[in-house]
Amino acid sequence: MERKRIVCFGDSLTWGFDPDTTGRFPEDSRWPMVLQETLGAEYAVIEEGQNGRTIATDDPSEGEKNALKYILPCLESHSPLEALFIMLGVNDCKRKFSYSSMDIAEEMQLLLEKVLAYRQFRCEKPFKVILIAPPPVSEAIRDSWLGDRFEYEISRQRSLELAGWYRQLAKKYGCVFLNAADYVRASDADGVHLDAENQRKLGKAAAEALRW
Repeated sequence: MERKRIVCFGDSLTWGFDPDTTGRFPEDSRWPMVLQETLGAEYAVIEEGQNGRTIATDDPSEGEKNALKYILPCLESHSPLEALFIMLGVNDCKRKFSYSSMDIAEEMQLLLEKVLAYRQFRCEKPFKVILIAPPPVSEAIRDSWLGDRFEYEISRQRSLELAGWYRQLAKKYGCVFLNAADYVRASDADGVHLDAENQRKLGKAAAEALRW
């Protein structure tokens, strides 16, 4: 029997960046693989996380990170899909981009429109889209090695505002909305990434969201 494919599309939070070691968590502590374990063998969960990925912005200092340019090849290579999780926006809060939360939401709107156009016109079977508002940058960013890159408290405020915008986008485009902050919080180790426990919590929450 063909398994139902689910793509988890995101940045380092989806890749499984460990804020304590700066390496990658093992599979049992990465939220997409916790989702896989929770759903069982009927599903095939595909990890599409990339460190530093932005929604729709080229990042000259970090290379090929633009999700808007990669999303269609990603969807085509993994089709047919049962569901697509999207969790992006934290990297767009970096100082060098100088975006407001509304700017970031408008980028996400572009990405969603591209995904939904693909689903409508190029897929035999529609797939569910789950938009996740990433956990906000925590107050620990002040003393983090990422603090300067994320502009301290300003990035925290931007990230706190994303959930409200994303909720509106999900309603407008008929997507499932999941606010990660209802379940997890960024680690005090760097103020941005999730520790192993919170990765596992997010995987469980994602499994529930799939059933909404």
